[in-house]
Amino acid sequence: MKPGLPFIAALMATLFFFSCKQKKRDPEEAFFPVLSFLQSQATHMDTSLYNIRKIVPVDSARNDTLYLRREEFRAAASDFLLLPDLTESRYADRYVQTKTFDETLNRVLMICTPVDPQQEEIQRQEVLIKPDAEGGKVTNIIIQTARQTKDSLVEKRLLWQIGKSFQVTTTRQLLRQPETTSTFRVVWNE
Repeated sequence: MKPGLPFIAALMATLFFFSCKQKKRDPEEAFFPVLSFLQSQATHMDTSLYNIRKIVPVDSARNDTLYLRREEFRAAASDFLLLPDLTESRYADRYVQTKTFDETLNRVLMICTPVDPQQEEIQRQEVLIKPDAEGGKVTNIIIQTARQTKDSLVEKRLLWQIGKSFQVTTTRQLLRQPETTSTFRVVWNE
């Protein structure tokens, strides 16, 4: 007796289902561990002897400079240290990574973007790597985030210059209010 059309359709659907099942990400394609890298930078600051300064622009001509204690560094860096960890398996199919080489910058760029930007906090994550004989050195990490609530949109542009400084620019749009932008930099080895 020959198999009928319903049997063949069920077999095809089963094969399709198993072929579309999520595969483990190849280690070659793994996302750069940005969160653990930044946490190691913060751990280094826990025992450093750097003068840590927080610079807040007052107007186009003046800045306020505050000296931070080492104990205050992690709080200032919390926008970086509390980000989602894209290396976790739950983000495997929610983000896409591209790798390119920018000849102008002489940097390898590893860029992660969300498949569905409306559903994710991290909108773009860039890791810039300067190639060298040992394989490369991370020079900058740039992250753009967006968080929507019922009455506001908060976007952040985060820049971490490895071993030197970081900057946080926050743009806040409240319902029926003008947009506000604030920026601060924390420097320790410039």
